[in-house]
Amino acid sequence: MSTRPGFERGYVAAFVLSVVSGVLVALQSRLNGELGVALGDGFVAALFSFSSGLVVLGLVIVFNPRARQGLRTVRDDIQSGRLPWWAAVGGAGGAFLVLTQGLSAGILGVALFTIAVVTGQAFGSLAIDTKGWFGAPRVRLTALRVVGAILAVVGAVIALDVLSGSLEGKTLAFALPLVAGFGTGYQQAVNGRVKAAAGSALAATFINFSAGALTLAVVTAISLPFTGGPTALPDQWWVWTGGLVGTIFITIQASTVLVIGVLGLGVSIVTGQLLGSIALDVFFPVATSGLTTSTIVGALITLAGSALVTVGRKT
Repeated sequence: MSTRPGFERGYVAAFVLSVVSGVLVALQSRLNGELGVALGDGFVAALFSFSSGLVVLGLVIVFNPRARQGLRTVRDDIQSGRLPWWAAVGGAGGAFLVLTQGLSAGILGVALFTIAVVTGQAFGSLAIDTKGWFGAPRVRLTALRVVGAILAVVGAVIALDVLSGSLEGKTLAFALPLVAGFGTGYQQAVNGRVKAAAGSALAATFINFSAGALTLAVVTAISLPFTGGPTALPDQWWVWTGGLVGTIFITIQASTVLVIGVLGLGVSIVTGQLLGSIALDVFFPVATSGLTTSTIVGALITLAGSALVTVGRKT
């Protein structure tokens, strides 16, 4: 008896790991958010997160010959034209998402901001998968995958409980994170392509963090005259570890996107983010957090959407 591709052991393992990476995204958001509040400067907090992750990766690569060879291979492939240069700047997509938080979240509110990101990510990933853009593996469009993507967005909307909000006068503020959500799909697709070229997820992650850190360094330098820079230092050491967490989930995503596709990765990350957020609110609550029935119901609906995307995958 043959096993359907959607249920092959490697595919299921990649899907589960991708959900775990989404949990880590939620954890990093909490860490970086608290760091930004403590510093009084979200741009500097984001830059530190990328830069510290880059330093950690650099130290690991020193002792990893395969990763160093992977970096040389990517360099040679770009110089020879076998790999387009834009494949190496996927980290800018992640950096843009961080920047839109500072530009739009204060206007929209965190809930509406997150819905914009999730919507952009779900449907952007669906387009990338279907068309095979940016070198992503092309995945045939099926009704189950479309329904799964829609359920992921509906689940996020229910979990965040903000359908009564208005976009009047906020169109541009909503459009920025919507585009940023698409940018995360681009980031995941090209990271997978770089990983395939390098033969090393670690090398692909290092390249991702390099592009993101460089982007944020430029923007932070521009913003400093307006923000004034950090005003204080945090008391807790662990809020500085967001960059380390990022190195882990980017490495996972660079490996699993080649197996489950950009849409499968995007939806599983959203699922992990919601489940991780619930776990954080239950076990490590902060003053502004609150676990509601809508959050739990929305997370379950998003999980169902993830399952449909998985079952409906036909290459």
